[in-house]
Amino acid sequence: MRSDLIKTGPDRAPARAMLRGTGLDDAAIAKPLVAVVHTWSNVSPCNLNLRELAEHVAEGIRAAGGTPVEFNTIAVTDGIAMGTPGMRASLISREVITDSIELAVDGHCLDAMVVLCGCDKTIPAAAMALARLDIPGVALYGGTIAHGLHDAHPITIQQVFEAVGAHGAGKIDDAELTSVERDACPGAGACGGQFTANTMAMVLSALGLSPLGFNDIPATHPAKAAAARRCGELVMECLKAGRTPRALLTETAFRNAARMVAATAGSTNAVLHLLAIAREAGTPWTLEDFEPASRHTPVIADLLPAGRYTAVEMFGAGGSARVAQELIAAGMLDDAPTITGRSLFEEAAAAPRAESQDVIHPVSRPLKPRGGYSILYGNLAPEGCILKLAGKGANHFEGRARVFESEEAAFAAVQGGAIAKGDVIVIRNEGPAGGPGMREMLGVTAALVGRGLGDDVALITDGRFSGATHGYMVGHIAPEAARGGPIALLREGDLVRIDADTRQISTTADLAARRATWQPPAPKVTRGALAKYAQLVGSASDGATTHPSAAHHASAPVSQHANEPTTAGVTA
Repeated sequence: MRSDLIKTGPDRAPARAMLRGTGLDDAAIAKPLVAVVHTWSNVSPCNLNLRELAEHVAEGIRAAGGTPVEFNTIAVTDGIAMGTPGMRASLISREVITDSIELAVDGHCLDAMVVLCGCDKTIPAAAMALARLDIPGVALYGGTIAHGLHDAHPITIQQVFEAVGAHGAGKIDDAELTSVERDACPGAGACGGQFTANTMAMVLSALGLSPLGFNDIPATHPAKAAAARRCGELVMECLKAGRTPRALLTETAFRNAARMVAATAGSTNAVLHLLAIAREAGTPWTLEDFEPASRHTPVIADLLPAGRYTAVEMFGAGGSARVAQELIAAGMLDDAPTITGRSLFEEAAAAPRAESQDVIHPVSRPLKPRGGYSILYGNLAPEGCILKLAGKGANHFEGRARVFESEEAAFAAVQGGAIAKGDVIVIRNEGPAGGPGMREMLGVTAALVGRGLGDDVALITDGRFSGATHGYMVGHIAPEAARGGPIALLREGDLVRIDADTRQISTTADLAARRATWQPPAPKVTRGALAKYAQLVGSASDGATTHPSAAHHASAPVSQHANEPTTAGVTA
């Protein structure tokens, strides 16, 4: 056992003395030491139940012959940080959480780990830490929040952001906005649509890192405690069997995860996070690999942000297991091992099947013929970008650029009524390095929806979108503006074309003539965690990770992706 390094032999007496000081006796010290890691915080509902779940995990570990060692790490809540400078901390927290789990687990030579996660970046961080450490481990999502009720209709945090836009347009008054605000979040759990948290929770199951079905259980559901205890028992089984995460994180697993995201019109953030997890696992996986998964997988789950139902209702319909069952029946998933020791197909076959539900459709009766995103290239995104297809927009959009150097400037223009139908809003210098931190543009996109412009304008950015975003949106444009990407060269009034069929995002402007006079903007932050991240982070097209080689990749000369569609005839 790894923990023998700190507890066996005469020279380890000081370490044993420290362990005794925590209340452990000889028997407990002699057992495997298992980390119970969680991102508990009482700043938001997203992670509010994790400390309680940790107690149930610890019970399972003890019952199975281990000694739990509990610690927690940070969480940054997007719903609170959104639209503020604090949102820069969100994506950065993914790296910090991963690093802190690595340091605490390795620093104490722990034998195995269970990671409890909640709000958005804590979930990919859990997977990244499991892949990086590659010791026996299990991940468990704390669960979705129950939906609120407003005027007898289910609502989520999405409707609060959209109400802000409606309020700005004079469609609702102060009292109605306050009422929506008060009704949206009834208790513990992460945001309730197929936004980033629930999308990534499903990804953990598809990758085999979480038992299929466990992550679907809502945060306040009575069954969540038993699921947590089972994860404590399961990690001990993994330890005895020598079952570790990297054995699960194959190209097949990533392909299955990408198809599950596409089938549920999940968050485009899953692309960014799956790339980062693949880097930690050492699994070959690129931005282009997401395109066939989306192009050949129909949307079969009727979920917010563009659909009708919440994650609680998806749970009642069979959850991720039902999605997997439908895709397996259509030959759209491949079998793969999971953390339970049973294969994905075995787990799906064993899951109960709701007979009467309208949330998850069969592949033969899809809601949309293809998945909820597409990977585009072109003279505005040589390294690629992501078009979100979860709205009602057509596959083509053409309009004049309205250029903004920050999210705040664009939000002010939207709320001030300065955006018209047919505009292409350009928000730049919000990328991983330029932001720094690649903020989500939910405040802007929700305000557009609230003002009735959601399907009549496009928005392109080197930043990100929340999973609650819908409409004609292009994010993750790479290279980003701060590192000389073509989006930095756009000007007010330039013609921008977005075409999902040819997978092109382009402009007719002479960008080459403008490059000679372009100068990189001064860093927005020069000290602290944000400044360090800006120096280390790589391209969004490679997951925006902080691996030692990432920044070198990001600053390398732009080259055409080997698999991208031709850009012949497009002005460079």
